[in-house]
Amino acid sequence: MRRIKEILAPLAAICVAAFAPACAADFYAGKTITLIAGSAPGGGYDQLARLVARHLGQHIPGAPGFIVQNMPAAGSLTAANLLYNSSPRDGTFIGLIQRGMLLAKLTMGSQVQFDLSKFNWLGSLNSETAVTLALSTSPFKTAQDLFDKELVVGGETNVDPEITPRLYNELLGTKFKIVNGYNGTTEIGLAMERGEVQGIGDWSWSSLNTQHPDWLSEHKVRVLLQGALKRNPELPDVPDALSFAKGDLERRTLELFFTQKTAARPMLAPPGVPADRMALLRDGFVAMAKDPEFLADAQRSKLEVGPISGAELENTVGLITAAAPEVTARYISALGAR
Repeated sequence: MRRIKEILAPLAAICVAAFAPACAADFYAGKTITLIAGSAPGGGYDQLARLVARHLGQHIPGAPGFIVQNMPAAGSLTAANLLYNSSPRDGTFIGLIQRGMLLAKLTMGSQVQFDLSKFNWLGSLNSETAVTLALSTSPFKTAQDLFDKELVVGGETNVDPEITPRLYNELLGTKFKIVNGYNGTTEIGLAMERGEVQGIGDWSWSSLNTQHPDWLSEHKVRVLLQGALKRNPELPDVPDALSFAKGDLERRTLELFFTQKTAARPMLAPPGVPADRMALLRDGFVAMAKDPEFLADAQRSKLEVGPISGAELENTVGLITAAAPEVTARYISALGAR
């Protein structure tokens, strides 16, 4: 009997492995996946979430349906906390969170109730370049003006439109005045059009191109500064924020912040999702990213996409979590712990 068990045990393991993908596929048949969008309706993250909801199910065996649930509070903090702590861990809940969550632990302290390294990462829908904009009716014509006088910009607490100009003030020496209280770039854009503020410290270049192309074609705004690890070839004449850093530590600190922009639209699932289901979700994400129908829909929807895989996103997260202590300390001091 013992000898029989020894023979059958590996055979059973082979059978389980062989049928695991089929079991995962059977799981999704007839199911609905909830996609938590950690942003307000109408903005870039929300529109991308709805784009994914229209296509990802077609690339997952069992063809599950999708619903999008907006949860914008605290720049996606509520969404990330929920996905980590209380959402189902069976592969039926995933999220698209704002990139600021990749560094939130450094400045939001105990409010952050998740371990970044334990999430399951599906991939990122795009990389981004931050651009600083000033209305053409304002007196701001060049990047140097940002150091000489106060530009009033709209902000969203704990999100890039607020965080970026705060970092620039501390690490570069600019003089942004930030007016918080807006719920996303859509509201800040309206505030600019109403003349409530003179500009914005950080708008994603891709979102600006797709949501407000008239601002550029009709010269309603000036692009004063770009922010990313690498210069954007579409902005050859716009100065790079890194070139204005006060010193080496300030530059490295700003590079840490810009690292998140290489994975600017991160998608994730809670910890503990069975590996076979995560494999289907990740494979589906990669297949969706290459699907001509997905790409055509993105173009029709005026959304710029340049997806990276879950493995690439994990590497980016690893760079952030392994940042040098003196760099993370400078980042915290620059923003002020909350």
